[in-house]
Amino acid sequence: MTRLAAPLITLGLAMLGAASPLAAADLEAGKSKAALCAGCHGENGISPMEYTPSLAGQPDLFIQWQLVFFRSGTRQNASMRPFVDDLSNEDIRNLGAYYASLPPMRNSKPDDDPELSRKGAQAAAGRRCASCHTDNYAGTKATARLAGQREEYLIKALNEFKSGQRSGGAMAAMADVAYPLSEEEIYALAHYLAHL
Repeated sequence: MTRLAAPLITLGLAMLGAASPLAAADLEAGKSKAALCAGCHGENGISPMEYTPSLAGQPDLFIQWQLVFFRSGTRQNASMRPFVDDLSNEDIRNLGAYYASLPPMRNSKPDDDPELSRKGAQAAAGRRCASCHTDNYAGTKATARLAGQREEYLIKALNEFKSGQRSGGAMAAMADVAYPLSEEEIYALAHYLAHL
């Protein structure tokens, strides 16, 4: 056993020494590539367009996976198609790191309907949204940040998950959560999350 173990350990150490670490993401390259995204997703990742998500502060892996889903066609969006077709894996890694490094969108408007937010908080607790999106809804790893996202975009996304129109990533989990939601719950959830 010792005769066999020594060569295997030596081989393993040699392979570790020979393996090159993954290159760190290049934030400047990500910022440069993000200039193409700014028309819809906004300067510094804060979207000025209705039904278009803000990307600032989204988790790195979430951005990367969504870009992979768009590029592969698993997730469909005609507006995204021309931008993702030519993205390299390195571009995707850089974009994920860049958007994750930006301060997230903060809703500057006061909550004009606290009762709707209260219902949204109840719906979020009842559907256990925090179990994936974290207690403060900032997202983690490949799970989206919801706090402060555009309200009308959240309504759109929840309706797409509910109808089965949206796929890629956590589709099965989100479909299970969204399918039984009433229209009122969807609006309440979106309002609550947008004002966090």
